Amino acid sequence: MRSPRFRPPRFGGPRAAVALAVLGLAACSPPAGRSPTLPALSRPAPTQLPPSPAAGLRADLRTLPVRVYVPNSLSNTVTVLDPAKRRVLATFPVGKAPQHVVPSYDLRVLWVNNNGADSLTPIDPRSGRPGPPVAVADPYNLYFTPDGRFAVVVAERLQRLDFRDPHTFRLVASVAVPCRGPNHLDFSKDGAYFLLSCEFDGRLVKVDTNTRRVLGALQLGSMPQDVRLAPDGSRFLVADMARDGVHVVDGERLQRVGFVVTGVGAHGVYPDSEGRKVYVTNRGWHTVYGGRRGPGSIAVLDGRTLRVLLRWPVPGGGSPDMGNFTPDGQQLWISGRYDDEVYAFDTRSGTLVARIRVGQGPHGLTVWPQPGRYSLGHTGNMR
Repeated sequence: MRSPRFRPPRFGGPRAAVALAVLGLAACSPPAGRSPTLPALSRPAPTQLPPSPAAGLRADLRTLPVRVYVPNSLSNTVTVLDPAKRRVLATFPVGKAPQHVVPSYDLRVLWVNNNGADSLTPIDPRSGRPGPPVAVADPYNLYFTPDGRFAVVVAERLQRLDFRDPHTFRLVASVAVPCRGPNHLDFSKDGAYFLLSCEFDGRLVKVDTNTRRVLGALQLGSMPQDVRLAPDGSRFLVADMARDGVHVVDGERLQRVGFVVTGVGAHGVYPDSEGRKVYVTNRGWHTVYGGRRGPGSIAVLDGRTLRVLLRWPVPGGGSPDMGNFTPDGQQLWISGRYDDEVYAFDTRSGTLVARIRVGQGPHGLTVWPQPGRYSLGHTGNMR
């Protein structure tokens, strides 16, 4: 039985606005391979590093129920979990191949990225129920510029970045990227630029946030995945699934300045909200990537030195992929990509406190709500 439909509050607008977004896909697309010329925008306002848990949740989020939202990429569903009771509350259909559940910039709605269906499905975080989908081409991943003016859709199959209105998702401009498999990104501390990983040719691409121009590319020569700004804001951390660790990159100079071995199949990077530790998910190695598989684990890094402090195994094996913390920071919830389950780790002890079956191919889950002023996208990159 389908869940009742809802209209996200102000986010998505009236039906006419959704129709305009669909028309915009054809009307605003630039010629293939060319980046549009856009009027210069004011430089985004300086951003902050992730807030301390002491700041708590934004006032309008304090009455929201804490939930875990799991996109099951092979089942075309989303599973909703209660992390306190550690049980499944609901599972509902969405579009084909849901990849990530992404909090909107204004924190009022969650967007499911259905890149196999060319659509976004909104979820009302108060009810935990889905609304009618919005047509968006190839939304593998979704981010928001630090000033909130644009949504940035990472169109992996189309090898481009689509800059869209963050409310209606009307297409404003498309920017071709010089790489294959654009995947994840994060912004510099001041929001002036961002780094984008390209999974299929090992490149890291630097893009000016203001002008949308590609500023350069760094050849890492492997399989870069998640990109996150380090807690001190001076470096970027890029997980590499083929190299089993994290590249440390100077974004200003676009140079690799270090590498940290974390575990087999390094994939997700999660700084805690105090900046004291960074958690790296190592999802093991699936047979489609070379015929071998290693153990899944979580590596815990010192947030300042980036030295590996601990490595938490998944008892009996597993494939930890992507996720987020509970609002109090005491649990880290992660999808088990190849095992159709999710895991919850106690961040104080490293103990696996929950292991719950979900749909097939769980991927970019989020835990909502989160402390922070606004969302930069992905599974809850907060500033």
